Amino acid sequence: MRAKIYSLLTAGLILSAHLSIAQDALYPFQQNSKYGFISRSGKVMVEPKYKSAEAFFEGYSVVGIGGKKGFIDKSGKEVIAVEFDEAYRFKEGLAAVKKAGKWSYIDKTGKVVFNLQADYAYNFSEGLARFQKGLKLGYIDRTGKEVIKPVYDFAYDFSDGLARVKQGDSKSGKFGYIDKNGTYVIKPTFDDCFDFKEGLANVAIGKDNAAKWGYINKNGTYEIELQFDKANQFSEGFAAVRVGDFKTGKWGYIDRKGKLVINPRFDQAMNYSEALACVKIGDAKTGKWSYIDKTGKTIIDKGFDTPSDFRSELAYVRIGSLKSGTSAYIDRKGNMVWQSK
Repeated sequence: MRAKIYSLLTAGLILSAHLSIAQDALYPFQQNSKYGFISRSGKVMVEPKYKSAEAFFEGYSVVGIGGKKGFIDKSGKEVIAVEFDEAYRFKEGLAAVKKAGKWSYIDKTGKVVFNLQADYAYNFSEGLARFQKGLKLGYIDRTGKEVIKPVYDFAYDFSDGLARVKQGDSKSGKFGYIDKNGTYVIKPTFDDCFDFKEGLANVAIGKDNAAKWGYINKNGTYEIELQFDKANQFSEGFAAVRVGDFKTGKWGYIDRKGKLVINPRFDQAMNYSEALACVKIGDAKTGKWSYIDKTGKTIIDKGFDTPSDFRSELAYVRIGSLKSGTSAYIDRKGNMVWQSK
């Protein structure tokens, strides 16, 4: 997808909120089309009154009312006025906000640190933030200074000191990795790839069904050769990989040496988080999700239709369809600590 598609990743999506919750977090929930927050025990801490709400990051949550966004603290107090047309979560002490068609970065008092002339602005990561002019992306530092010019058609946040970027369209362009000076550390040779996690990045040569995936280190050397039909990032020492095509292939898990430690038997699989991973057996219509431990043993098997990772000991799940199903937070034993009415 072209770079402009990034603009569609708005901050108010509840699922995104569920996937990344800080260690001392409250948890967003929905009731009567309004969002509030519960504690880990399921107690309502902030009454549901917002049109949208994100998880708390660095002590603040982005909330929306009447088409505008602002920030609240964990007491529910509005600490930065709900007046922005767009607002992203705080990262590294700064948040990107948009008002009257102009982007700025604010600190936690709501003070404008600097204005930015760009079409889109994004979160800081490891001291740099992406920005977009037209269809091209570059990077700024914490003063708003342009440190890497907007020359990329695709660009992602820095992770483990490197960022994946691509120049060219989806057919002809290749991905590589740059350092914070904008210098290619790993030359653009990949048809697809993801950020470095735990010292390794999952990369692919070939496209669609012809793609083969493996893992490189930060020198660009393969530590796990191209061999899988799909591969996820490493998390907690394990990575989910698929053996076989999209329709008939099965997912399992490898360790950092590339050894299959959980044999491929799942139709879908997600990364480990807090020592548990979501896995699915069955097709898109009839399949159900459960949770396994790092031996592959099923720990929670209650037939979820929508899962998410555990964060701070809870996971958001859904049983049934979006129209008629039930949403809930479960603990590590599968008990519901909160359930939608």
